[in-house]
Amino acid sequence: MFQKSVFYGLFLCYNLCIGSDNMGYDIVFESERIYFVKLTENLVIDYLNMVNDIEVQKFISHKRRVYTLLEEKKWINEKINNNAIIFSMIEKETNDFIGNIEIMRIKNNIGEVGIAITPSKQDKHFGQEGIKRLVDYSFKQLNLDGLELNVYDFNLKAIKCYEKIGFVRDGICNTEEDIHMILMK
Repeated sequence: MFQKSVFYGLFLCYNLCIGSDNMGYDIVFESERIYFVKLTENLVIDYLNMVNDIEVQKFISHKRRVYTLLEEKKWINEKINNNAIIFSMIEKETNDFIGNIEIMRIKNNIGEVGIAITPSKQDKHFGQEGIKRLVDYSFKQLNLDGLELNVYDFNLKAIKCYEKIGFVRDGICNTEEDIHMILMK
């Protein structure tokens, strides 16, 4: 009886600590402070609050707009149905939503990275930790040859973060405001 109780207690602790059943998260991989989980409708309000925040929008889109709950649910379902390589980042210590990180497209075995961090979790180095772990996942699990990204030239914190990880500017830009960066295996 004691062994069953201990096992059951450990099982409950695992679920509470990890958030698998209780929080509805499906953990794919993790880093020191972050769980990288599959996209889930359970976080739709967090996603919506983040994507509609003006401070977040100015770093992820040239076109600012307000997204609706219906649009966000549709976006989630499209990503899930297309098996998109996108993860929500959850802070281990608090189970708080940090943001989303994605490999948006893969061309010539080089993935294009996108990341958005909710304002309350910015300036805590979650972006750097998230990108580092995605680089590792991309090279080891997905066997990609490289990663690329575009960042606005006024997003100095992000540029510094990407350069610390090893991304270099290569001069190919989508717009005058964009800086294209690449990291090869």
